[in-house]
Amino acid sequence: MRKVQVLTDSCSDLTPEIMERFNIDYCKMSTVYNGQATPADLSWTAKDVHAFYDRIRAGERITTTQVPVEEFNTVFRKYLDQGCDIVYVGCSLKQSGSVNTAQVLAKKLAGEYPDAKIYCVNSLRACMGEGALAVEAAKFAATGADADSVYEYVMTKRATLNQFVVVQSLEYMRRAGRVKASAAFFGNLLGVKPILIADAEGTQIAYKKVKGRLASIKECIAMMKEVIVDPENQPFYFCHSDCSDEEVATVKKMIEDEIRPKEIIMGYIGPIIGASVGPDTLGFFAFGKEVTIKNEEK
Repeated sequence: MRKVQVLTDSCSDLTPEIMERFNIDYCKMSTVYNGQATPADLSWTAKDVHAFYDRIRAGERITTTQVPVEEFNTVFRKYLDQGCDIVYVGCSLKQSGSVNTAQVLAKKLAGEYPDAKIYCVNSLRACMGEGALAVEAAKFAATGADADSVYEYVMTKRATLNQFVVVQSLEYMRRAGRVKASAAFFGNLLGVKPILIADAEGTQIAYKKVKGRLASIKECIAMMKEVIVDPENQPFYFCHSDCSDEEVATVKKMIEDEIRPKEIIMGYIGPIIGASVGPDTLGFFAFGKEVTIKNEEK
């Protein structure tokens, strides 16, 4: 039976250590500022992270691109040439067209690699939610499951990945076209911190408004506590966009005390997601009850 290689993309925000641990590779998107496109490498240091978000704090407009077909072609062929099947877990189609690009290429490559299977999964998530699905796919592939089984497993798991994100303001997402102006409005009210979720169709929606930063964090953890299933036997994913060391340590302790997960997988919100959500954002992700909420604002 052919080995299954799990791939993801820059939106997954998985650290190099986590990708090495679970044998995951990724395809790079790009950020664009000052007319220069730069591959969104997830191997960045705390110094790199701070410099990136300081540009945004200073008012610099950073845009992003999806995974170029050339990047997919290079990475896919690398593993196909090794005799692997591929399961690519990509960013929600509501946020990036990368999965569609990958699917078009996969059909083309099928003619050259007739014995190989390439599955391209719309994760319905982004950030570490997408990354968590890639990790689950890789863990399942490591048991010896074939590509068909890994694909079916991920398609089942994706609806149960819950996300709660606290942003300082929705203004960055409004500028990037990620939320509508009406949704962005309440994020600019004095002291209100919006909480975002990914709905059942993979759309990022402003779900709740909470007065105060600490109160919004506590609300996210409380909501996660209500939906998470079997926390002691699964990792909890926590990421941030250049928040202070003190706040990160405080939030980590809150997760440990309230959720009590098997482990906490931590990392930075990467440059692709970060360009949209802006600095001082906190993201919480875990598997639990099926997500059924749908965006009513079309």
